[in-house]
Amino acid sequence: MIEIVLSRPGEFGERETDAPNSSETDALVSVCSIGVCGTDLHAFAGRQPFFNYPRVLGHELGVEVIEAPPNSLGIKTGDRCAIEPYVNCGACRACELNRPNCCPDLKVLGVHVDGGMRPLLSVPVRLLHRSEKLSLDQLALVETLGIGAHAVARSKIKAGETALIVGAGPIGLSVIQFAQLAGPELRVLELSESRREFVRGLGVEVISEFDGRLSDVVFDATGNPRAMEAAFDYVSPGGRLVMVGLVQGRISFDDPHFHRMEITLLASRNSCHEFPRIIRLIEDGDIDTTPWITHRLELGEVPQRFQELPGRAGLVKAIVDVG
Repeated sequence: MIEIVLSRPGEFGERETDAPNSSETDALVSVCSIGVCGTDLHAFAGRQPFFNYPRVLGHELGVEVIEAPPNSLGIKTGDRCAIEPYVNCGACRACELNRPNCCPDLKVLGVHVDGGMRPLLSVPVRLLHRSEKLSLDQLALVETLGIGAHAVARSKIKAGETALIVGAGPIGLSVIQFAQLAGPELRVLELSESRREFVRGLGVEVISEFDGRLSDVVFDATGNPRAMEAAFDYVSPGGRLVMVGLVQGRISFDDPHFHRMEITLLASRNSCHEFPRIIRLIEDGDIDTTPWITHRLELGEVPQRFQELPGRAGLVKAIVDVG
């Protein structure tokens, strides 16, 4: 079979490889829909931490099971599934504490190990989450939503509080979705007019520059060091700052201000046990990802067209269709 490989920053190619098989623990799945994430765009640009080349990208995956292992955990041939792309060691302290996303040896499909930009994939059956109702595109977006679900859970935000989300890309949108469910007074700070227009369509107040109003909880979803540093100045006394975006390098902040305001600083990495809840919320209509998908391309078009995606006008979420 042919897989698409990011051989170095800015350069995709095709590579022929043997088709995988199922095993005692792994299911064989057909990859159908792949969401393009900021992680993929940063890897293409050479700005993704925890990344080595060459790499087969693709960690937001909607798949169909071709062959399930004997111990299938209820997964069967023909099931449509989302893949939880985080492979933890199961033996370290983080795993013992049921926080597999913090595992020091965590391997993320499409980041640390090869992912889903290929027709077939062998994946541990425990990472499959099926749905009889959701489309393959919807299943591909579950992982993105997991980032926001986990960040909001980390923040412990509640009705009656105020929240500011900085950045309205796909990760910021996922935070918006789950912050709305939590019920705070919500605002979004976003520089892009097309993204601001999209957020207005969600019924959320959006601003283009900070207006001086402090918030009980601030989420940074930019991955931009200047924005992340500025976010410390947006937090109310005794408030929380959740870093959802990831930057390659260091950020700094004013320590006297940090102590004076007694800010709680939180990091949020990937998701942790959120997939089943997210699938239920989409199935029940509490979350609608339909407007998110604004661009599509075929798997075979990735080497030529992927470079068009960064900065594409109106881009919210691109889906790669695998024939």
